[in-house]
Amino acid sequence: MDEKDAAMLRYLAEGQSLTRTAERLYVTQPALTYRLQQMEREFGVPLIVKHARGTHLTPEGEALAAHARRMSEELARVKDELQGMRGRIKGTLRLGVSSYFGLYMLPPLLKKFRDLYPEVQFDVTCALSSEVMELLHGREIHLGIVRGDYPWPEGRRLLHDEPICLIAEQQLDLAGLPALPLIQYSDPRGGAARQTPSSFVQDIQAWWRERYDEPPHVVMKVDAYETCREMVKHGLGYSFVPRVFVPRGSGLYTHELARLDGTPLRRSTWMLYREPSLELATVSRFIAFMQEEHGEGGHAFEAARGD
Repeated sequence: MDEKDAAMLRYLAEGQSLTRTAERLYVTQPALTYRLQQMEREFGVPLIVKHARGTHLTPEGEALAAHARRMSEELARVKDELQGMRGRIKGTLRLGVSSYFGLYMLPPLLKKFRDLYPEVQFDVTCALSSEVMELLHGREIHLGIVRGDYPWPEGRRLLHDEPICLIAEQQLDLAGLPALPLIQYSDPRGGAARQTPSSFVQDIQAWWRERYDEPPHVVMKVDAYETCREMVKHGLGYSFVPRVFVPRGSGLYTHELARLDGTPLRRSTWMLYREPSLELATVSRFIAFMQEEHGEGGHAFEAARGD
């Protein structure tokens, strides 16, 4: 079983589709089916089962796909170590980034890094921050960039930190908030239901409980900050969002939140990585590059917002 076979099994396990797997491997479906038949003869067990709704791996196929994933990860690790031994800034950098960061911040950063180090390739996964954490724990990426505070025992660098704000079409009397319509941000579910609320949701809940004895008047739940902002702009209610999602000139009223003891509510963006990754020249240089770009105060974020 070579690298292409391993990729084929991994893609089948992820998508359960011969057609999509063939497309990802840039081969025809008959060629893919032929190779699967060869592997079934080689291992002496059935690997797939076809039915009206698609293709499923057999238990034997799932076991072989799991082995293929481990084999691919080990090969990638060895390649990284070999490149790191020579100290060259080259090879594939595997990143997991929050969806917002991947959409607004990452492209110009990767362009600049690639201009500096043209031998570097990128493998980027954009996902919910909780999913990026799973990739980190599973050693599937070199480093992750997440929004919010997540427990992580190894390397971490703060990239940006911004206030959490109440936003409204016009200035509000905070004492009367419980009676006003709230456009409530709700954590996206992703592939599986989130077990605990995000730090952002928990901070808003704690802020509310300090001030009010009754729950907010929720008229709508939305799973994206940008959508919350647009709903507010159309007069459907007020909302709570990180300041970075409210560009200057939006015309919205903003009020930065703080706890009763004066502690401001903040939303942080962190870069997380495993300490052994620093031994890889490419990873170490990218971490330093990100620190140089964001530095003190997160200037790259402010530039992207047009402030």
